[in-house]
Amino acid sequence: MSVVTLRIADDKHARLKQLAASRHTSVNRLLDELATIALAQHDLLTQFKAAAQRGDPAEGLAILDELDAHFVGTQT
Repeated sequence: MSVVTLRIADDKHARLKQLAASRHTSVNRLLDELATIALAQHDLLTQFKAAAQRGDPAEGLAILDELDAHFVGTQT
């Protein structure tokens, strides 16, 4: 496991602490979850672009549906 030092404004840190508390988790765990979401969305976009280059509309639409379901599922 790696350690990352993140420099952010104090007010943003306070808001992240509030968000983490409202989700009953730590700021560290919250940022780890947000990083996972960002990477999953990036991977799906990469898959979509590859499918679009292959000219497979059905596969591209299926990936968009998956991305939409994943993104909508993360909104709280």
